[in-house]
Amino acid sequence: MSVIYLLISISIVVAVAFLIAFIRAVKSGQYDDDYTPSVRMLFDDEVVKKEKPNKLIQTEKQKSI
Repeated sequence: MSVIYLLISISIVVAVAFLIAFIRAVKSGQYDDDYTPSVRMLFDDEVVKKEKPNKLIQTEKQKSI
């Protein structure tokens, strides 16, 4: 029976620690961005520039030499 009391007390301590961490995150402004998630799907993805294939061929030629 004492193990149950120990586990309950430890779980309460962990829950209070997570509550304090959550309150600290809210106060620091981590969850303040309300605008961006609603329009994120409207923005285009960034275009990733492809490397020139000549560079790749040159490096392979240099490796074979």
